[in-house]
Amino acid sequence: MGPLAQPPPHPGSQPHEHRTPTSRLELSGISVAFGGVTALSDVSLTVEPGQVHGLIGPNGAGKTTLFNVACGLVRPSAGTITWRGEQLRRLQPSKLTRLGIARTLQGVGLFPGLTVLENVMVGAHRHAKAGFFSALVALPASDADERRLRERAGAALAELGAEGYAGRYPGSLPYPVQKRVALARALVAEPDLLLLDEPASGLSEDEMHELGDLIRSVCTRMSVLLVEHHMDLVMRVCDRITVLDSGKQIAAGTPAEVQADPAVTEAYLGDDVDVEADAAALTGHPTRTDGGRTHG
Repeated sequence: MGPLAQPPPHPGSQPHEHRTPTSRLELSGISVAFGGVTALSDVSLTVEPGQVHGLIGPNGAGKTTLFNVACGLVRPSAGTITWRGEQLRRLQPSKLTRLGIARTLQGVGLFPGLTVLENVMVGAHRHAKAGFFSALVALPASDADERRLRERAGAALAELGAEGYAGRYPGSLPYPVQKRVALARALVAEPDLLLLDEPASGLSEDEMHELGDLIRSVCTRMSVLLVEHHMDLVMRVCDRITVLDSGKQIAAGTPAEVQADPAVTEAYLGDDVDVEADAAALTGHPTRTDGGRTHG
């Protein structure tokens, strides 16, 4: 990922104004069925203000389904979603930004016809007065907005060490760099809640470590819901973790509590994907890899 540089100050943009997270997301009794097949059964979790909440589980556990419920992509058959103390009855993905929620998905979802800077500017449109697309076509009333959006987007890219790609198009960039751009687009909105779906996929060990540092740094100004299958990252950055297996919640607590839960170990030892590494991360005993480096 490269060093995570601190962005230079941008007069008037104030991309990282000091604020204490106060918003809480509550998913209560969530159940989801697809064509008679139960994907989630009575699952609950709360993302507390200023905390990183991890969501883990073996393949097919229901992590992505629950994440999509939080994003408004999947409507639950039972249960409630409460945000800032108000129940969201018809949560829609298009309304997330105005609610102060930003997300990244497993696919980066960048616009190929826009530059990296312009892609990130799309995420900053909640801060625009004239609107982002008005700024793109250079309407007179939008000149000041365009400058502010560019400053915010540039600061977000700098925070991720990606400012050097601002004028490039996404299709010309390696996948890990595209992931950085997608994350910058989410961060530039300065949301109260950041939803991250497997942000470490495709990253090297060093890049994953830097991502963990970034996640811990942003939780001083927003809450984070993290879906991730890299256990070492989850255990390092999360304040609390919810564990799913076969659509049901089998554990919840701090990383130490989850690591010590026999039900969690059993669930992962029954999964045929990277069993050794997952078990090591869960128990706190890292495995050796080529070159003598350790994971976990």
